[in-house]
Amino acid sequence: MAPLPGRGLAKGLAVTLRTMTRRSVTAQYPEVQPELPPRSRGVIGLLEENCTVCMLCARECPDWCIYIDSHKETLPATDPGARARTRNVLDRFAIDFSLCMYCGICIEVCPFDALFWSPEFEYAETDILDLTHERDRLREWMWTVPAPPALDPSAEEPKEIAAARKAADKLATAAAAARTASRTAPETEGATGTATAVPAESTEEQQDK
Repeated sequence: MAPLPGRGLAKGLAVTLRTMTRRSVTAQYPEVQPELPPRSRGVIGLLEENCTVCMLCARECPDWCIYIDSHKETLPATDPGARARTRNVLDRFAIDFSLCMYCGICIEVCPFDALFWSPEFEYAETDILDLTHERDRLREWMWTVPAPPALDPSAEEPKEIAAARKAADKLATAAAAARTASRTAPETEGATGTATAVPAESTEEQQDK
């Protein structure tokens, strides 16, 4: 059956009429805080322990508002015959929020989960230079990052966890097999010694006779 002509127009006018009869209410900010979604893009927090100075966030940033300085540090070898290792040590990590357009590319490309979104947005400054947040201030924003949502119990297990569990089960099976082999080895040796001792005694008896 074909829809009646003008049905969509009637629905639109009904929505308009319902809206016209409601009184508009303006939230008086800052006395009334807005109810923002928990994953709002307010400010970026830095978990410095996870940063490996890979520079992916700075290279992918379209506004070039991330500044990273680092130096290399040589670690002595822990085992004899091993070579010394070098690692990058973070000296500076800063984000200029006067240039940031909150695209979230830096958070998406970070391979070690060092950057997170925080819903906090009240960090206006009277001086534009104060909008450049150094790593100490970026670390303070981490305490306002909401916890991740709970996993769906009916969802599939992540591939990384499944691979790690498979490898752990394989190692446990190999260790159990090694323990079983070590227990059965002495019993096999004892049984072999007894079997070889019997012919020796029978040979001596035959010589005496």
